[in-house]
Amino acid sequence: MLVHICCSVDSHYFLERIQKDYPEEKLIGFFYDPNIHPYNEYRLRYLDVEYSCKKLGIDLIEGNYNLETWLKKVKGLEQEPEKGDRCTVCFDDRLETSVKKAIELGHNKFTTTLLISPKKSQDKLELIGKNLSLKYNCDFIFKDYRSGQGTQIQGKLVKENSLYRQNYCGCLFGLEQQREHQNKIMDEMFNPISNQILPESIESRLELYKKRDSLEEQNIPYKIIKQRFLNYRLLSGITKIDKKIVPSYFLCYSKLNKTKINGRIEYEKNEISYLNREEVKILSLEIFNKIGKSNYKNVKDLIYNPPTFESELNIRNKITNNQYGLSTIVIIEKVLDGKYEIDLKATTYEDVKEVII
Repeated sequence: MLVHICCSVDSHYFLERIQKDYPEEKLIGFFYDPNIHPYNEYRLRYLDVEYSCKKLGIDLIEGNYNLETWLKKVKGLEQEPEKGDRCTVCFDDRLETSVKKAIELGHNKFTTTLLISPKKSQDKLELIGKNLSLKYNCDFIFKDYRSGQGTQIQGKLVKENSLYRQNYCGCLFGLEQQREHQNKIMDEMFNPISNQILPESIESRLELYKKRDSLEEQNIPYKIIKQRFLNYRLLSGITKIDKKIVPSYFLCYSKLNKTKINGRIEYEKNEISYLNREEVKILSLEIFNKIGKSNYKNVKDLIYNPPTFESELNIRNKITNNQYGLSTIVIIEKVLDGKYEIDLKATTYEDVKEVII
């Protein structure tokens, strides 16, 4: 039997039950989810499904990540709500691809772990499955493992097995609607040109769950816990001296009360220059290298190859001696006299992140 898998949160308990209900069947997991966006979120969910299937002794196949084709299929349905017509088209695509894969592998049965997801319509999935079953002469196995405390058992298994509990269904359009409803920044879509791994970004989660896999392989005890913290995202930043844009780097947690300020250097201490507005601090690249013990050749090099986020926090603390500071710190090639114009858009917000202990 081929089992289409959407994510480990929904698949782990479902696969356990299918194994018990069909002990004579050779189960093959099929991860086909081109709807998941961005790509690193897709990779994270595949990594987690791979981890789950390995625990259950189930072979896993990865389908094509044909996002562009999927986007064309749901064109015009971007504003549909969860469980609406966009989801129906998405189900059609994933289940038809799954039944074709089942036949290709010589299976006469197929099913999907989407059936256990509380955010999915079982009625729609059953209807689509039955229609495909008739079309391709391959039995669709409908199982309602959601009822009979299935959801509670599933949640318990997710926690016991340290599985990745994603906080949105998967597609860009569902994510956008969900974050808008929550009045929360859609930080999953941030991908800095520096490729710096930001706190509670998808990339940071990917690193965390890779570490989980490593600890599992080494049989080292661990636990994944949650921590509340103040997160930060830089949206844009421009520095001008006498109306001329200069290459500049804004240190993490740099914020302004307003998005734009004008000012001049008021004084200097310990080779750090202070503007006469909003406690903005200006550092030359030379001083930044000295404080951070780095050897950047120019600011452009710093922009594209920055320190880790944690290293930036340490540098900030050395400059300000204030772990809770939000003052703007700008690094430029050379500190010059003149009129400084700073246009900075950044946000801080309460957030929760997972850590391994």
